[in-house]
Amino acid sequence: MDQVFKALADATRRRLLDRLREDNGQTLGELCAGLAMSRQATAQHLGVLEAANLVSSVRRGREKLHYLNPVPLHEIQERWISAFERPRLEALSALKKKAEKAMSAKPEFVYTTYIEATPEKVWEALTEEEATAAYWGHHNVSDWRPGSPWEHVRVDGSGVSDVVGTIVESEPPKRLVLTWAEPGEERPAGPSTVTFQLKSVGDLVQLTVTHENLRDEKETRQISGGWPAVLSGLKTYLETGKPLPLPYLA
Repeated sequence: MDQVFKALADATRRRLLDRLREDNGQTLGELCAGLAMSRQATAQHLGVLEAANLVSSVRRGREKLHYLNPVPLHEIQERWISAFERPRLEALSALKKKAEKAMSAKPEFVYTTYIEATPEKVWEALTEEEATAAYWGHHNVSDWRPGSPWEHVRVDGSGVSDVVGTIVESEPPKRLVLTWAEPGEERPAGPSTVTFQLKSVGDLVQLTVTHENLRDEKETRQISGGWPAVLSGLKTYLETGKPLPLPYLA
């Protein structure tokens, strides 16, 4: 966490995070606009933010889009703020605002975390029913083959699925793409799509979750608060063998 605090100590870097909060998924050129700073200096600050995992980036064609990544801030909240029973995710309240006027070509949310595990173990934790029940509070049920259905089933024995979808891509243990919608939901623009990308980085796995084509502001609030908690729970589960208390993820 030293890198996170060091990155946040600089006012310019905090301003860059503010700009991403206001409009997520910006290019280097867009972030430079309005700042009295060269592209090189801005790129250096972004490098520090990416090294601290406060910013994630994805490529779309020739462009590199930068996204605010609230997962490290959620981990700070989990470590210190929750211990004093302050409202959950309070530390992220300013980071949950939907990017206004977002371009349709942009992913709407990109979250990244680093987990001390193998890609195979992370893949298993994402797709194995009992594992997801432990840290997510739902069974993820599917055979995980392209074209197959999947369900996000409650663990209370009711058999109710809160989310359903179809497996679009499945390349274990590297990449999983699935559609995401409520059962019976009609979405004129089609279901939202979630992509899990796994990459080995030394002894760690870089897990990037991209969630696109969200329906409305309500779904945006649910997603922006949900994924940081799920990824923190996954990281804790794999690194310690003990999940976070499920009410915390509710």
